[in-house]
Amino acid sequence: MQITIIAPGTQGDVRPYVALGVGLKAAGHAVRVATHLNFETLVTRYGLSFCPMHGDTEALMRDPKVGNALAKNNPIAQISLLQKKLIVLNQQWMRDCLDACQEADVVIGGFGGVIAGQPVAEKLGIPFVQAWLVPFLPTRAFPAVTFPMMRTWLGGRLNRLSHILGWRLMAWPMQRASVNAARRAVLGLPPAPYCDGPLAWLKQHDFPVLNGFSPNVVPPPPDWDAHCHVTGYWFLDPLPDWQPPSGLVDFLEAGPPPVYIGFGSMSHGDPQSATRMVLQALQLAGQRGVLLSGWGGLTQADLPPSVYMVDSVPHNWLFPQMAAVVHHGGAGTTAAGLRAGKPTIIAPFISLDQAFWGWRVADLGVGLPPIPSRRLTAENLAQAITTAVTDPVMRQKASHLGAKIRAEDGVSRAVESLFADWK
Repeated sequence: MQITIIAPGTQGDVRPYVALGVGLKAAGHAVRVATHLNFETLVTRYGLSFCPMHGDTEALMRDPKVGNALAKNNPIAQISLLQKKLIVLNQQWMRDCLDACQEADVVIGGFGGVIAGQPVAEKLGIPFVQAWLVPFLPTRAFPAVTFPMMRTWLGGRLNRLSHILGWRLMAWPMQRASVNAARRAVLGLPPAPYCDGPLAWLKQHDFPVLNGFSPNVVPPPPDWDAHCHVTGYWFLDPLPDWQPPSGLVDFLEAGPPPVYIGFGSMSHGDPQSATRMVLQALQLAGQRGVLLSGWGGLTQADLPPSVYMVDSVPHNWLFPQMAAVVHHGGAGTTAAGLRAGKPTIIAPFISLDQAFWGWRVADLGVGLPPIPSRRLTAENLAQAITTAVTDPVMRQKASHLGAKIRAEDGVSRAVESLFADWK
């Protein structure tokens, strides 16, 4: 079977879909991944076919305007800015997806796939399988990821309504005009339904829905249909020939486990100030640290001997050697920290799923309540770090959850679930 996976976004977005593709290839299928050019090597090194999608998420996150919007944690500014940045890409993305889906038997994708790939599947008359890294489908069990602060006082029908409103009032309106223009210009299709957009077509079919997160972190809601599968995380482990930087290995062996601090693809309005704040927090907490420079612009200058900076290291290798992990709350980074069994501190930058994961970590007792990035200070970060590395109950819960997640095989379960529904 020829399978196309649509995976635009940041590295944290792309890696789980590459892992899923590796599992599908191991099961005997031909897999191509459509994503940005800066991830071509990632895709091809794991033996998958690559199809280019326009856009550069790294450049987007480095944009000073994006950095300022993220640093202020202003959802209105974030949505407005992203709408302006992404609206010009939808038509090109749909063309890219049309090229990538030629001769495909199945198309798979998450949010970016639903926006750009579902219309292509509709045009070609082939199945589109939703593959989510966050709980997206409506449920009475918990509110939408866009409303995590309401988790303690919404319930039942209101929870389900929050999912519907999150799509109809926030996610879809941001894309509706540009998607419908692309449907007409690229595919010759009529506009998608006003309220539900591409979801209306998906609701007409019982295609499998894959949810790439652990049932021990988000238990399957009882009101989800039988074709909605919570499979476990889709982890992409390092290739056998990968070797860690020797300087990092020496640093780890020279003292007690450090604290990881990194904000992935999230840009900070003032990288130098962020670096100083992080270093001061580690000093106040009396902890060694490993900092990820990433795309956030953390600088190498004037680091003390107790801190080591890396550009990019696989989380699945690094996190088990940490005392705790501090990050922005991306789905992939959160999954890696939980798998490693380490207490987690999340500082959400963008008002989507990051705060949801922050509160989920806290509710499970394996981390602290999230600290929005705009409220992050050396003092409150130091206090959170101290709690994370010294609280025996939190550390035990994190360790137990990590063991459960490591016992799962989300990729294999996803592959089995995908084809079990069609047997």
